[in-house]
Amino acid sequence: MVIAIIGENCSGKSTLATEIQKVIGAETVTGKDYLRLAKSECEAEKAFRAKLANAVSGDNMIYVISEKQHIALLPDGAIRILVKADIETIKDRFKKRLRGNLPPPVEQMLIRNHGVFDAENHDIEYDGVSGDPAEVCAFIEDIGSR
Repeated sequence: MVIAIIGENCSGKSTLATEIQKVIGAETVTGKDYLRLAKSECEAEKAFRAKLANAVSGDNMIYVISEKQHIALLPDGAIRILVKADIETIKDRFKKRLRGNLPPPVEQMLIRNHGVFDAENHDIEYDGVSGDPAEVCAFIEDIGSR
């Protein structure tokens, strides 16, 4: 099964991926990690698409996506989880990631990009601030048992 965790930077995607991984056991790929599959980007993308397609009915794979163009890599049959968080939480988390400093250009970029995934097709929405990962895991397990 392919589980796509889609959302903005610092929305809670990686934390959710870790919780799902604990429950179902899965390889996790984040962003452009797939580029390690081949020497050229084109070959790596092709290999990754094939790996994702095989995982739809095979081994569990989690793909953590924070860039819109990576959604196009998802095969039919992937479970899509949209992770959302309010802009203040995202800014606070990003600030911690940058050791307490959030430069104004970075803050403006975060504000500009806030909500960029909201209109994307998804199977379940997860609140990256107060959501319960157990509910998402139960949803995934239910789909996997069908």
